[in-house]
Amino acid sequence: MSIPLPPILVVDDERNMRLSLESILTAEGYRMEGAASAEQGLNCLSQGEFFMVITDARLTGMNGYDFLGKVKAQRPDLPILMITAYATPKLAVEAIKAGALDYLAKPFAPEELLLAVARCAERYRLLRENETLRARATEAYSLARIIGDSPRMVELRQLVETIAPTNATVLILGESGTGKELIAGALHSLSRRRHANYTRINCAAIPENLLESELFGHEKGAFTGALKQKLGRVEEADGGTIFLDEIGDMSRSLQAKLLRFLEDGTFTRVGGNEELKVDVRIIAATNRDIVEAIRQNQFREDLFHRLNVVQFRPPPLRERGEDIVLLAEHFLKNFSHSLNKPGCAFSPAARQKLLAHHWPGNVRELRNAIERAVILETKEQIRPESLPDFEVEARLNRPNTEPPSVPGAQTLEDAMNQYERELIMASLERHHYNLTRAAEQLKISRHSLRYRMNRLNISSDALLEDEPPPGPLKELARH
Repeated sequence: MSIPLPPILVVDDERNMRLSLESILTAEGYRMEGAASAEQGLNCLSQGEFFMVITDARLTGMNGYDFLGKVKAQRPDLPILMITAYATPKLAVEAIKAGALDYLAKPFAPEELLLAVARCAERYRLLRENETLRARATEAYSLARIIGDSPRMVELRQLVETIAPTNATVLILGESGTGKELIAGALHSLSRRRHANYTRINCAAIPENLLESELFGHEKGAFTGALKQKLGRVEEADGGTIFLDEIGDMSRSLQAKLLRFLEDGTFTRVGGNEELKVDVRIIAATNRDIVEAIRQNQFREDLFHRLNVVQFRPPPLRERGEDIVLLAEHFLKNFSHSLNKPGCAFSPAARQKLLAHHWPGNVRELRNAIERAVILETKEQIRPESLPDFEVEARLNRPNTEPPSVPGAQTLEDAMNQYERELIMASLERHHYNLTRAAEQLKISRHSLRYRMNRLNISSDALLEDEPPPGPLKELARH
């Protein structure tokens, strides 16, 4: 459906001219409002919306050129068409320099006027469509989409709200599937740049020799296949935000150019000599161990410090307790609607199975598991057998026989808690979440195991106190 147009403002001190223009414009379906002077025209602009202005160059009182200057100062994006009976090339140049979109000399053919008006109408519609698309994109990355009630997720949302209005560079570290892109999008949607472009680049998805061109653009003939000048993504994002995902996979040579760009916003297109400058906010993310990458000389330490003004570390799903069920119900609602299976809910045994899994693929894995369950389920409730058996997934994050190395970004206490959590989860999985057997294998009491699980935020809802009883729980234990 076409976006409705506001009226055109016509400013002319000759009544017959206003009536003539009204006849031409209304015959084409446009609405018009007339003003007999520049002062009256300014008053109209302060009270209503117009998609363009048509004005005579010579008016009683304030002339058309002074009127043009005042309108441009207040409404710089409003297109203005100037009409005059005293047309000279010099006056035409002055009008265009002052900000007029076009210049018509009297007498003019109605087709000339209507062509200029049609261009302005199309421009207005395109701008409104862009605003609508940006609003939808912003909604897709709203803070409400970061779902979770666990303490770390509440703290994370609070940090997003605090940092978003600033221009601070942000580095997001975390496992794949933990919602790094959602955090980046929410930072943009809550920022002062939300009406400008939000540009995303996956540094791991673009070949190394093309990534620089994609980021900074290139000049014609810069390399084989460069048939014309190409603007880079940083230029497209001018005034907005650029999200560099998987930045840990960027080559060191390009890291040096990015470091320079981060310093003052200047860059040079590939094959060019002109230094350009833009104003963009950088948000970067990686699922790599960034400290280990620096130690192995794969990532520049100075770039890390430049990016690491504010750091986000979204927790893995296995550390978020009841958020697993909260997210599962969110995905269940969405897929039930899209797959036309309203009223679907989780059975108690299915909930236990969801809580029992380690979720090495995090939220992305959970989303896929729920989609699969909704597709396969034929009953009103999601049963455990409709969920994956997680046999392969459960092997992904099991601890090695040797103690893990301590990452430099972690404290000793964090590293020990992580190692303890992995040992407990591995033992629980091995014994089908039987508390007694897991405690025996770990050589601690059942009470001590429960205490450690509570301290490490490991859900106990799916635990079996002794041998699994017959029925759904026994079925769960086999999975």
